[in-house]
Amino acid sequence: MNQKQIIINQIKMIAKIFPIKKVQVFKNEIVIYIQNGFLFKLLFFLKAHTMCQYKVLTAISGVDYQKKQNRFEVVYELLSIRYNSRIRVKTAINQLQLVDSCEALFPAAGWFESEVFDMFGIFFANHSNLRRILTDYGFEGHPLRKDFPLSGFVELRYDEKQKRIISEHLELPQEYRTFDFLSPWNV
Repeated sequence: MNQKQIIINQIKMIAKIFPIKKVQVFKNEIVIYIQNGFLFKLLFFLKAHTMCQYKVLTAISGVDYQKKQNRFEVVYELLSIRYNSRIRVKTAINQLQLVDSCEALFPAAGWFESEVFDMFGIFFANHSNLRRILTDYGFEGHPLRKDFPLSGFVELRYDEKQKRIISEHLELPQEYRTFDFLSPWNV
């Protein structure tokens, strides 16, 4: 059975069992859009079924579509070594919904889910240790959200006289500058 036939069989089988919103295929990679409530069951099926065997979770990422009603999209990327194929599973949620953690299925999901929580503020239900891992302890907000301010509000610096870290409100004065656009190499 060739790669294309394997992909077609997988899509047909999954579509019979789960209420899939949409399926796309790009260069032998399947992309499945599913409702949040069926996400964990689909991931379990993809890992355990003999015709799929997606046993490796390569990444979990988030996308912020600020203008949409379901603002966030959580993307799971899986790899089947046996069938040499990849699949992406996507689900859309709003900022108040929880996503079921797949840490019980894929141990690597613990880090990925903490990273998505830290950067986007997406909560994962039943996660063993959901916490910030990439930002400071007192950090407010989530840096990869589209509504996050680009400059920030406070500045941290070490004061040599006081021998401690000082938090100050950020000031952004910009001087009027003139630029000489002539090349310094053409003298």
